[in-house]
Amino acid sequence: MQIPKGFSFAVISAGFRSKNRNDLAMAVSDRPAVSAGTFTQNLYPAAPVLVGRERVAARETARAVLVNSGQANACTGEEGLANCRKTLEMAASAFGLDAEDILPGSTGVIGPQLLMDKWEKALPELARGLGKTDAEGFTRAIMTTDAFPKMAEKGIALEGGEVRLLGVAKGAGMICPNMATMLCFVFCDADVECAEWRRICREAVGLTFNRVTVDGDTSTNDTMYALANGASGVRVRGESLALLKDALVEVLGSLAYMLVQDGEGASKVAHITVTGAASEEDAEKIARTVGHSQLVKTALYGRDANWGRIVAAVGRSGVPLDPNAVRVSLCGVELFRNGRPTDLDFDALLEEPLKGRDLPIDIEVGKGPGSYRLLASDLGHEYVDVNASYRS
Repeated sequence: MQIPKGFSFAVISAGFRSKNRNDLAMAVSDRPAVSAGTFTQNLYPAAPVLVGRERVAARETARAVLVNSGQANACTGEEGLANCRKTLEMAASAFGLDAEDILPGSTGVIGPQLLMDKWEKALPELARGLGKTDAEGFTRAIMTTDAFPKMAEKGIALEGGEVRLLGVAKGAGMICPNMATMLCFVFCDADVECAEWRRICREAVGLTFNRVTVDGDTSTNDTMYALANGASGVRVRGESLALLKDALVEVLGSLAYMLVQDGEGASKVAHITVTGAASEEDAEKIARTVGHSQLVKTALYGRDANWGRIVAAVGRSGVPLDPNAVRVSLCGVELFRNGRPTDLDFDALLEEPLKGRDLPIDIEVGKGPGSYRLLASDLGHEYVDVNASYRS
């Protein structure tokens, strides 16, 4: 992965999780970068979410992101907030930055207070390692139950030169967005105005991270930060903004796919497309009802062309529709129309396609203009195994 100009990373094992695994990471821009942030809508936001919201709202720029795994610092009250701010002050001292220029992120078990003695010991060593790791090292340090590091990059050739974007993310469980469900950090070397950067980041999140689900749960710690530092020297204005947004959507879209692909216990990615609804809101409601259905998920896991589970989910979505107008296809094979199953031997036709990872589910519900696309995982035995013993 090619790191955009002006950014460097540091990682360390602080002992939050184990002595042999990096669990604290810092990304630093060599100059002020315009910042954007999106955060969980859970009513129990973690301390780093509260502090991050505050800082993004108060300042247009930031210099760094400080992230730990193993400690969520959620539901920790005033002590947790004070500890979060203290870690940023200690990091600022170690890295020679202003504490207000550092944005926090955390992931891990909800409830316990931060292990402040370990933070105090680790941060000076973390600073000494700045620039000695790459994007993969940074990403691995923020992983929890992830099976693999999630990274995506894109270069854009513009009139003034090349602009680069790098996105990294973690997340495998508690994935059902109400902004951007996971931790994600985007680094870009474009020279872009803050208001425009925040606009395109917000729109890109809506088209990507807000259209995935693994298990229907929204975390307390969901955070996305995006920094653009201008180190490329390429000004992005006017028509070039659309190209930058397209590139950002591509990067975030790749990361969003990886989140579903790596869903705890998942083996399939369902590409659910709803068309013909009266509105986009209706189409979304139908898609999410199907994507959240445990019966649909387990059928996909079992490679079972059980159209009845899909149709039943459509019917209970709460969206008014004509049941006889609904058509359902799985992997390009039409299973249901005119209120009954088709005459195709779909079990035979789908035996091989259902062995694949990517499974298109196309649902037509009428002739309206509303459409929506959602990525959803299946549900396997490992999801229970992972989450039944998460704290132990």
